[in-house]
Amino acid sequence: MTSEDMTSNASKETIGVLNDLIETCKDGEKGFKVCADDVKRPELKALLSDHAIECGESAEELKAIVKRLGGDPEDNTSLAGDLHRRWVDLKSMILGKDEKAILNECERGEDVAKKSYKDALEKDLPADVRQVVERQYQGVLRNHDQIKALRDAERARS
Repeated sequence: MTSEDMTSNASKETIGVLNDLIETCKDGEKGFKVCADDVKRPELKALLSDHAIECGESAEELKAIVKRLGGDPEDNTSLAGDLHRRWVDLKSMILGKDEKAILNECERGEDVAKKSYKDALEKDLPADVRQVVERQYQGVLRNHDQIKALRDAERARS
């Protein structure tokens, strides 16, 4: 195997990891948009909308890296993400769009994102790519903790 073949295989693996994360980011973007639409409080709506924007920006940043590596960036959400949003929609109809339930679903979505990023960081990624993934992972952790705190506060109020 030539060094070019090894580089090619490493790039393909990195592209695969990044495309999985792009899918996760797109899921988060759509999920946060759905949740923002469902909440009533303006400050919570704004926060969830901001998180949707951040997820979209993360996806775009990863897409640029995939293109730089010579790959085709993922442009879809995952089947699991689509199913999760359908569950959120169904649950919202049944529960009357209760903010605590919506925040629970946002937290579940962020749990999935945390796992996806953690799994990606266990892979052998080039240093510059690892740095981007690590920075985005820190954002996922912040989002998760913020959503969890809001959910806990909502529980305390009800």
